[in-house]
Amino acid sequence: MRDYYERDNANPHRGAYSLSVRATERYHEAREQVARFLGVGDAARLIFTRGTTEGLNLVATAWGGATEHIARGDEIVVTALEHHANFVPWQQLARRQGAVLRICGLTSDGRLDLDALASLVSARTRVVAFNHVSNALGTLNPVAEIVELVRRRAARNVIVVCDGAQAAPHLRLALDGPDLGDVDFYAFSGHKMLGPMGIGGLVGRRALLEAMPPYQMGGDMIEIVGDDETTWNVLPHKFEAGTPNVADAVGLAAACSYLDSLGMEAVRSHELALLELAAARLATIDGITLYGPADLASRSGVVSFTLEGVHPHDIATILDGESVCVRAGHHCAQPLMRRLEVPATARASFYVYNDEADVEALVAGLEKTRQLFVG
Repeated sequence: MRDYYERDNANPHRGAYSLSVRATERYHEAREQVARFLGVGDAARLIFTRGTTEGLNLVATAWGGATEHIARGDEIVVTALEHHANFVPWQQLARRQGAVLRICGLTSDGRLDLDALASLVSARTRVVAFNHVSNALGTLNPVAEIVELVRRRAARNVIVVCDGAQAAPHLRLALDGPDLGDVDFYAFSGHKMLGPMGIGGLVGRRALLEAMPPYQMGGDMIEIVGDDETTWNVLPHKFEAGTPNVADAVGLAAACSYLDSLGMEAVRSHELALLELAAARLATIDGITLYGPADLASRSGVVSFTLEGVHPHDIATILDGESVCVRAGHHCAQPLMRRLEVPATARASFYVYNDEADVEALVAGLEKTRQLFVG
């Protein structure tokens, strides 16, 4: 990013001078690199956004705003595992259009209840939205199985929307492949995967993106502006109004290149090893309750837990004093917390920069917390 700002910084797509041409090339190269990382052959299907949240809102607003797509009495299905970014936009779309929001429940160990999902999806279903990996529990959802279920039971005009924020950093993705290729929209965030904040993307099915109206209006997303009518630019520019965030796109591409150099299979293996160690060590602490699937192979590298007699915010405060950073709260997943019957949990997350010493620091910090609050 520093190299871009020092050598190539200019507004792309707008100037015939060499600096603008280089900025345009860097932006194009970044899109191609990120698309390859995601297993997407048609890079124009990758829309750069501010992150997963904007990508999901783009679909709910642009696709959902077309009156022929959602009518009164139609149904939108989400799951109880969702981050608010993949729950509230669909909730509000249902309210605006007079549609019915249906929420798929969970099994006792924090998995998506596929039998319940099968009972919810019908010929009236227009949207099925779910996460690839739960941010709160780490649950890894069987995307291909879910999509096959939806295609079998719903009408042809249903769209399948997947929140990939917690999957893109941890799993080898092939969005053109058989496991994910039938998803209509897939959103992700750069800051989850060693990239900068404020950049991410939405990969959409080309036919749907071309048929959708723009999400925002302004420069670069237009073809011809007349006094009475305007026509839209081609993909991906149609959905990237205004001056693009080139430097962060370059930074995201660099993060993808770095993860490729590590190998996503190695990333996954490293996380699972730390997850197994953390689950085993945390289970030895009196009063700890772990949430999420017991089968660690079906989880990502997060451990969500509570400590009896101690609020998660207090856990996080004590651990911070021990130089251990955990997230505490409802994790932007209040519907899930209600179903877990807890106000909040603490969540430790493991990634490529963590090692066994971090697990031991977490355990030692929790032992200290328990002694301070419980005795």
